[in-house]
Amino acid sequence: MERLFDNRAVSDDADPGGADFDGTGDSLSAQDLRAAGWTPGRTLTIDSARLTWPRAARPGGARPDNVRADGQAVLLRGRGDALSFLVAGTGGEASGTGTVRYRDGSSSTYTLTAPDWRSGPTATRAVALPHINSGAGQRVETARLYAVTVPVERGRDIASVVLPRDPDAADLHVFAASVRRAADGWTGSWAASTSGYPAVGPWSDQTLRLVVHTSAGGPTARIRLANTFAAAPVRIGRASVSVQAEGAAADGDPVPLTFGGRDGTEIPAGAQEFSDPVGFDVPPDANLLVSIHLPDAVRAVPVHSQATQRSYLSPPGSGDHTADADGGAYTGTLTTWPFLTGVDVGGGPGSVVTLGDSITDGTKSTADANRRWPDVLARRLREQSEVPAYGVLNQGISANRVVTDRYPGEGVSTDTGGVSAQHRLERDVFAQTGVRTVVVFEGVNDLRWGASAEELTAGLHAIARRAHERGLRVVVATIAPCEGESLCTADVDARRSAVNAFIRGGGAGEFDAVLDFDAVVRDPLRPQRILPAYDSGDHLHPGDAGLRAMADSIDLRRLVG
Repeated sequence: MERLFDNRAVSDDADPGGADFDGTGDSLSAQDLRAAGWTPGRTLTIDSARLTWPRAARPGGARPDNVRADGQAVLLRGRGDALSFLVAGTGGEASGTGTVRYRDGSSSTYTLTAPDWRSGPTATRAVALPHINSGAGQRVETARLYAVTVPVERGRDIASVVLPRDPDAADLHVFAASVRRAADGWTGSWAASTSGYPAVGPWSDQTLRLVVHTSAGGPTARIRLANTFAAAPVRIGRASVSVQAEGAAADGDPVPLTFGGRDGTEIPAGAQEFSDPVGFDVPPDANLLVSIHLPDAVRAVPVHSQATQRSYLSPPGSGDHTADADGGAYTGTLTTWPFLTGVDVGGGPGSVVTLGDSITDGTKSTADANRRWPDVLARRLREQSEVPAYGVLNQGISANRVVTDRYPGEGVSTDTGGVSAQHRLERDVFAQTGVRTVVVFEGVNDLRWGASAEELTAGLHAIARRAHERGLRVVVATIAPCEGESLCTADVDARRSAVNAFIRGGGAGEFDAVLDFDAVVRDPLRPQRILPAYDSGDHLHPGDAGLRAMADSIDLRRLVG
């Protein structure tokens, strides 16, 4: 689409007035982009879509590097589940309606919205840059770019895309566009959400050996590594996968993984990388060891903070131990999952995503035992033949909310409660491998921290509407009781009851099915509380027995259309 470019957004720091992105002489720094790993001509994988950063966006460049949307036709071909655009608005949020043209002569419309490059939300940005250039020099002010997807009709061949031409889209800038290919032939077996970006170590020339538990099995495998929320690229020296024997020891020699045929890769800020498919028999319901060598100093990491699983780390300066079958080099332990966000297997029927908070994450379940309710659900799916034996992808984040962000989405932070369920929906649901159904079980944290019932039901409704636009089945669970926990007042319970009434009513017709987890775990003699036999002891989180009861209560037919 570079032939359509008509605007320059990127300037060299040596000539900060050399571009005019927004009509006032302000622009992005080419050096900041390079420092983030966004080099000219580089293909970035963001939310499972491949987008190429313009070759013209280079230091000293003088050619246009983006197009202002005005009804231009962009040649895009292929089949997929969405169109992905790398965009930003200037002069405020910019939005407009465009057209997708299919090869059979038919068409459909889409709405593309680009947040403002200076004031848009931090939680959904693809990359943040520390400076803005202008004719008066460079100033310290954050600039942001966004990767936005819009649904298309699955299974149909796209011929071209017409950009919006609405008056409200006059300041909608497009840097790149692509068709996001459906992950045909793959099933998600394990996943974790990035919940924050805390400081570490620094780690330097060390190897992580991360323990993850599969749901579905298959004859081939690939992993997904993500540099979400980061300000700088990270280099992966080597990586491998193996079945766990015990502790950090592998059951046989680890299988090396490659990235585009190379041993390692560099992941730009905000991007992700999939490993190449490898012949490796992934057993279902088993622990894998995914080993990652970090050759350079790493001072902060995108992380899933509450793994409820012990993983391993070699000492600083100890080098590459990804090929070790013996676990002796791994003298340190971790209770988080840095960088690793997915393990996929070849074949299978696809996946169910469980979107939730700490109860879905497995907080207060037995560590290293895989007794989270999504783990139990995965076992039930494998042990029956009435519905597809989906993989189950756990996208729970401890402390997460539906309506508001805990972690703001930018900067090094001690808060690892994640951005809101609405803000992470694209990354943690729509971009997941083989997703067919999303189960939403979230909201108690919103209520405990003051959200109204109306705010929460509006958030759940928005999630369901957006998921239906992507062709997903939406199953929503009622919120469990929590009387006895310090923030769970009578007022919280009243608002919880109102939300549960909305959910049980099918969300005004928006939900495809409902799971009544409240009815499963509550004490019938005091329904504001968890049944003592199911209570972990903190009155908020069910223990192993309660989590198992929740998963066992699910009519598996509700997961399929």
